[in-house]
Amino acid sequence: MSILRDMSAKRKQAHAKMLALNSKVYKAFLDMESAAFSDGALSKMSKELIAIGISVVIDCESCMQWHIEQAAKAGATEQQVLEAIEVGIEMGGGPATAHARFALDVMADVFPDV
Repeated sequence: MSILRDMSAKRKQAHAKMLALNSKVYKAFLDMESAAFSDGALSKMSKELIAIGISVVIDCESCMQWHIEQAAKAGATEQQVLEAIEVGIEMGGGPATAHARFALDVMADVFPDV
């Protein structure tokens, strides 16, 4: 899906630019992200699934794409991702149901054979 590839390309470009600019705030964010998503009492996969539900509630399309991709890389199944989206729908109500449409598009891209 071209919108997803465009979003990934823009995210990679912005990431490279922020690093090239030596952004202290961006570096601190990356350090926090690394700490937050590392295995602990909760696995990285569990944390990515939590982030998917939050992303649906706040309607962050880039976040939905990133965390669905990361959850899959961490071993999440399509059903686990779907349930994380469903938790987001429950927490966010009607608007989150509309936001979840984008997450379903990402799922189709990440899990094409299912």
